[in-house]
Amino acid sequence: MDREYHIPVMLSECVNALNINGNGTWVDVTYGGGGHSKAILEALGGSGHLYSFDQDKDAQANLPNANNFTLVYSNFRFLKNWMRYYGVDAVDGLLADLGVSSHHFDEAGRGFSFREDGPLDMRMNANARLTAADVVNNYTADQLANVLYLYGELRQSRQMAAAIVKERERKPIETTLQLLNTVGSCIKKTQEKKEMAQVFQALRIEVNHEMEALREMLSQAVDLLKPGGRLVVMTYHSLEDRIVKNIIRSGNAEGKVKTDFYGNRLTPLRAVNNKVITPSPEEQTANPRSRSAKLRIAEKNQ
Repeated sequence: MDREYHIPVMLSECVNALNINGNGTWVDVTYGGGGHSKAILEALGGSGHLYSFDQDKDAQANLPNANNFTLVYSNFRFLKNWMRYYGVDAVDGLLADLGVSSHHFDEAGRGFSFREDGPLDMRMNANARLTAADVVNNYTADQLANVLYLYGELRQSRQMAAAIVKERERKPIETTLQLLNTVGSCIKKTQEKKEMAQVFQALRIEVNHEMEALREMLSQAVDLLKPGGRLVVMTYHSLEDRIVKNIIRSGNAEGKVKTDFYGNRLTPLRAVNNKVITPSPEEQTANPRSRSAKLRIAEKNQ
């Protein structure tokens, strides 16, 4: 593989945030290229155990050689089931890096990037049924507009949806280049790269049910964490970040704070960093894909 599989974002910040004590049970729900997992294993130094999740079989090309490591080939939305399967009732810390691996963007055949022509796929799990082509060719104009607006934050979502519906009546839209040409007229040249990235982001989120999976995983993570255990989450999209903020503030994705009879807040977590952590200017220059990353850290209340 000529290109690096994935450059881990805020590597030291993430590992330090976990507050690893040299043993215990740890989880990295987004293995990807393995950068964060390998750094966690180094911090463990042979003690404790790390469970990492990835639903992409390509991840097995970057596995560490460690006896205290287990890779779970599954969507992280099934976190609790798999921990129960391995006999784990509670964990000391959990990391989630919600960015897409550089590997996915660089592999044209996966259809994640508009920079190279390829099939409109975008499935993280190659065995999943729904593809980006299915969304583009089968969703109604209203459904498409909602996806593009909600997940891509595109103001011209209805205009784009109408262009897609008109083009697919003439010919199915099956490649990234076809999609680019179809919605290109709705985008100003000065905003082309940014807004095409938003189009592809919206479709990827829809194809992989990312927001639903995130809500489910975070809810399970809150239950699994031991008192004093750390939740470390890195987001790249405002919707993701909102869900994480709500979880930290209230313990649920909706942000509804529960109170006891006396009006005291009943929150399972406390924020460790009240101000969001972002990559240094040097890291953003070296790795432009890190620019939108936001790191939040929470600790389970005693």
